[in-house]
Amino acid sequence: MSAKDSMAKEYFADNARFADLCNNILYGGREVILPENLKERDTTEVLTALGLDKKTIAVQKLRDIFKNASIKYTGKSYVVLIGVENQSDIHYSIPVKNMFYDVMAYGNQVKETAKKHRKEKDTATSDEFLSGFTKEDKLIPVITITVYLGTKEWDGPRKLSDMFGDVDEELLPFIPDYRINLLAPREITDFTGFRTSIRQLFEVLQNAYDKEKMQEVLQNDEKFSNVDRETVEAINLFAGTDIDIDEKEEVIDMCKAWEDQKNEGRELGERQKIISQVVKKIKKDKSVEEIADDLEEKEMVIAPIYEAALSMKPDYDVEKIYELLEKNKKLA
Repeated sequence: MSAKDSMAKEYFADNARFADLCNNILYGGREVILPENLKERDTTEVLTALGLDKKTIAVQKLRDIFKNASIKYTGKSYVVLIGVENQSDIHYSIPVKNMFYDVMAYGNQVKETAKKHRKEKDTATSDEFLSGFTKEDKLIPVITITVYLGTKEWDGPRKLSDMFGDVDEELLPFIPDYRINLLAPREITDFTGFRTSIRQLFEVLQNAYDKEKMQEVLQNDEKFSNVDRETVEAINLFAGTDIDIDEKEEVIDMCKAWEDQKNEGRELGERQKIISQVVKKIKKDKSVEEIADDLEEKEMVIAPIYEAALSMKPDYDVEKIYELLEKNKKLA
């Protein structure tokens, strides 16, 4: 399992985040599914419907997250099985993948029901006996949600029929379609319904391609001044940022960390610019004194750059010279 797969699974397995995710996709942000009413399901069970032994199951691709949700809504109680599939990259056959999981989850319910009837010998007719399922038996609905954690726009299929080539239109009514439930950050238009810090994760993923927009989001949303450690780690991994995380801190001020990072980047750029200028002067056989005079800098600033650059003659790699200077600074 890759670092991204492992991180996504652990991150969204948290009941509060899982409930928040489901409520936004299924109920428009209304707090219907509660964290305390979620129960872990064994992800291996989705393959037992085929009668696979435990040894075979161990090498199969399993669901990322699968939970039993007890829902009380509009005066009634419901039970639903909800699975989440995390995608850090676009998956161009995701409808087939998710459909397989759902079919196996339903197949497993039929299998378990049939096993119960055989044990209790309570089927009333031969039809029920052969089916392993009676007219009164009911299935628990299965919902699979695909969470796309990439920064690009999703251009993959959204339903099974998107994967077909040319099909006779008269046949289409006879071909069952399968639609995925997709959450793609670039498509979210309202973040206010999110109650956990997955809001900050999705907002960053939506704007990661544009540093100016990212800056605007961080400055205008005070929630970024108080982000839990796990979310910042997820943001760094999925959005490709490099927010500094103090090992002692459980809550991070991303606004400040982002500004500090910008300042460090600006300082790095200026430092490397001076190194590049010094290298050009060295190639013209100029002394430390002459270079300092030309660049209007103090000799004590130019001297260590001069020495570091000469030690890498004739390559004069600016980045390596910078790294050497930083190393020497720490040793001093």
